[in-house]
Amino acid sequence: MVNNIPRALLLILTFSVHFFYAQNETPEKKTQIGFAQLDFLSINMPDANEANMDFTGIHYNAMLNDWAYAGLGFYGAVGGIRGGFFTLGLNLGVKKEIYNNLFVDTGLHFGGGGGASAPDGGGAFILPHLNLGYDFKYFSISAGWSYINFFDKGTINSNQLYVSAQIPLSFDYTHFKKRQKEFNIDNLKNTKWNTKSHRISAMVHLNNLSVKGDSKFFDGTPINGRTIRLAGFEFSSFINKDWFYFIKADGAYSGIPAGYMDIFIGGGYHLSMNKNRTNIQAKFGIGAGGGGGVDTKGGFLVYPDLSIEQKVFDNMYASINKGFLMSPDSHFLSSTLGFGLKYYVEKDGILTKSKNSNKAILKGVETILKQDWYLDASRNGGFEQDMHQISLQINVLLNKYIYGAGQTSFANFGDAGAYAEGIVGLGVQSNTFLKDKISVFAQLLGGAAGGGGISTGEGLIVKPSFGINFKITNTLNLRGGIGYVKARGGSLSSVFGNFGLSYNLSFLTAK
Repeated sequence: MVNNIPRALLLILTFSVHFFYAQNETPEKKTQIGFAQLDFLSINMPDANEANMDFTGIHYNAMLNDWAYAGLGFYGAVGGIRGGFFTLGLNLGVKKEIYNNLFVDTGLHFGGGGGASAPDGGGAFILPHLNLGYDFKYFSISAGWSYINFFDKGTINSNQLYVSAQIPLSFDYTHFKKRQKEFNIDNLKNTKWNTKSHRISAMVHLNNLSVKGDSKFFDGTPINGRTIRLAGFEFSSFINKDWFYFIKADGAYSGIPAGYMDIFIGGGYHLSMNKNRTNIQAKFGIGAGGGGGVDTKGGFLVYPDLSIEQKVFDNMYASINKGFLMSPDSHFLSSTLGFGLKYYVEKDGILTKSKNSNKAILKGVETILKQDWYLDASRNGGFEQDMHQISLQINVLLNKYIYGAGQTSFANFGDAGAYAEGIVGLGVQSNTFLKDKISVFAQLLGGAAGGGGISTGEGLIVKPSFGINFKITNTLNLRGGIGYVKARGGSLSSVFGNFGLSYNLSFLTAK
């Protein structure tokens, strides 16, 4: 028996060492090469007496290999008379160098959307392009031909010049399955993660537009004195300690008929004080807005804003902002007052400006592109008709099972081209089972929706659903679900189903 003791000790020691290294296994660091893009086209409208609709887009595309890319993009009207015309779609393309930084870029954008009483039909459209460009290393520009066709009973059909600017924008990640694993920063110092971190923030907010001046509805009725209540989301990425860029989107849920939304991009300056517990931010954004009958002319808007933030706990801050949202000539003018909750993250590296960070954690993120099918969607004319929409949802895992979700959707079939949603909420999902292939989820989302003749009252909806994920690769899932959507103040009350793809990653963040 005495001879068995060393063997037992050796077995225990071997198991302990294996367990220790398994618990501190370094997550594999991968890099996704990609680029952000701004583009512009001026569309000939079907009515010869109508001015062109100037259309601008913001996209993110990930390189699938050395020459092919895929991504997502939003478009909004910024010139003409169709302010409030918005779309969402999928990009597929080829970008290939042909000679000394000269490249060809060709691809197809398929999406859905519409608005501003435009002849958009159900909202589905295609936008192929063929461009020649030059890469200046830190950015590239290209120009060429494009064609747009709202093919589901729409009459917008045009060939036009297409110009774009692209900025390299890559990110680091690891497997989604490793989400919520914690690591001591000392154990990561001799790994590829020993780099400077990149600060980002995400905020959900409520914004109130107090309409002023000569602002009107399209029918000439004054809006002066009304308050348009919006709900939305804002994402910021820091260039250095003080300067950042942002993108924000809002949709109206009260104050006017449903359908108003806006999207902005811009930059700002960040000042911290009170031992980083209080922040002041000055921002300026440009973008597109309209809908809900609001006359924003072509849709181009500017957004100066000043906000103050106070730390609540950990990296969470309460925010209050004050500013203006207006067209440059004050054709539409409003002052803004907003309230939000903002969460800051140091990601992609362990070298942070904070001296208190001694641990890192992997945070899971899911990006979901799907197609929704609303059965018998109630219309303002007192009838019902099926409606389809393309939908983008982003989930951020708060722990291993619970996630916060943001979703935006645009109609693409079913004679409701101007219909759009912007909703947020919470969900829960299981571990994988059945040979690590299947997981299930349930979620409750709510927010702003309207347009396209869908009966949503002033725009507030709730949308519970549940469904299943089927694993294809470590980063891709098939996703399907069923649910129910109900409008407060409108007669929309429909069962819906959806099906799509989920792109799943984990990001290393300082804790």
